[in-house]
Amino acid sequence: MMNALEDKITPIRKQMLIGLHLGNGYGSQPGAWRMPGVDPKSYTSFDARVKQAQAAERGKFQFIFLPDGPGAILADIESESPAFNLDVMMTLAAVARETQYIGLVATGSTTFNEPFNLARQFKALDIMSHGRAGWNAITSSGDDVAANYGRRIPSSEDRYGRAHEVIQLIQSLWGSWGKDAWVHNTESGQFAKREEIISINLQGKFVGSRGPLYIPPSEQGQPIIFHAGGSPNTHELAGRFANVVIGAAFTIEDARDQRNAFREAARRFGRNPDEINYIPGLMTTIAKDRRTALDRRILLGRGSFTKRISYLQQMLGVPLDASRLEDPISKTLLENARPSRYDPRSAHALKIAQEGWSVRDILAHGVIDYHPVIVGPGVEAADHMQAWFEAGAADGFWVSPDVNSDGIDAFVDEVIPILQERGLFHKEYAGKTLREHLGAPDQYGVDPRI
Repeated sequence: MMNALEDKITPIRKQMLIGLHLGNGYGSQPGAWRMPGVDPKSYTSFDARVKQAQAAERGKFQFIFLPDGPGAILADIESESPAFNLDVMMTLAAVARETQYIGLVATGSTTFNEPFNLARQFKALDIMSHGRAGWNAITSSGDDVAANYGRRIPSSEDRYGRAHEVIQLIQSLWGSWGKDAWVHNTESGQFAKREEIISINLQGKFVGSRGPLYIPPSEQGQPIIFHAGGSPNTHELAGRFANVVIGAAFTIEDARDQRNAFREAARRFGRNPDEINYIPGLMTTIAKDRRTALDRRILLGRGSFTKRISYLQQMLGVPLDASRLEDPISKTLLENARPSRYDPRSAHALKIAQEGWSVRDILAHGVIDYHPVIVGPGVEAADHMQAWFEAGAADGFWVSPDVNSDGIDAFVDEVIPILQERGLFHKEYAGKTLREHLGAPDQYGVDPRI
């Protein structure tokens, strides 16, 4: 087994992967739906989602990623939009018809979906997109989600036990139509070779299916498995099945440790660790300078900063006055400030505070957001991505612009060219399938090594 030091010097990818996060279509910030130039009705617009995907394809992104969480409606629905698309599969079907290269990845829960349905939906999308589909296979963990299915959340052991069975069963179903089974010979009258379309007849503790699935291979054979998370259970699931891990990390050290853990898990299951790509998130507000970007974030945040003061106090360990948002934190308070050991974002928050920004500006830097945030010119995003990539902390990034209507174009126009000039990102797609974009090995059916 390779030790941690040896793994750190394992060569990283020659060029990074970049995916676009598309949640509800407005953007990563709650106030995006109210921004100038945004159609507030675009929550229900598939045309808007197509346009956003086309912008990412113009920037040569390898994939778009649609999360899904069929839970209870947000408590603050009166002022904020829901976080997810109307339906991820229908959205990607619309996008598939209007794009040519970009990969199409959606979340599908292994906890509350039947394997045969998931297998059929994702392979049909793979056929429709000519080999560009990816399945983010995750378990559900929220009681609000379970309540919508009239159930309770199973134990962690059962959720992940079911997930392992579901993925293996789905991959078996994907491979049930042989690669050469479809003959469609009009002269002989033979449509398919019956002997090459096999039943599955699998039954585990949690799921089963007779099969077969009646869909032939796509141009990439079958969809790519993605996974999201960072727990030991996640390491095991991704190590067995995934080619991409959608991650979250706030420091290079944490990201490197996570990447190494996934690579080691892949190795334990007899796979080449280079087959698994760790891709942490990055949130962006790209503008000509820091001040312009901060003002944009302040407009997006509107009345939310006052509510966040109490949490910023906990992160820094000093009292803050909610009525003095326009003032910097005093030198005396900063001398006594200590980053919270319970929140990995705290050290960055203190660093920003020590630069002399006002409390409102500190919050506008995104110090409480759920991924690292770049607020400023494109070169700052490029520098961040290069530093993490070259440190072996990431194989790429999934990017969440603040406002999709112009934030995707800003990233494509201001960040992508810098990465390309530095040789860190490709200038053209090497192929047409997601498997080619990722450099993932060929696979049809289950992986014989697992």
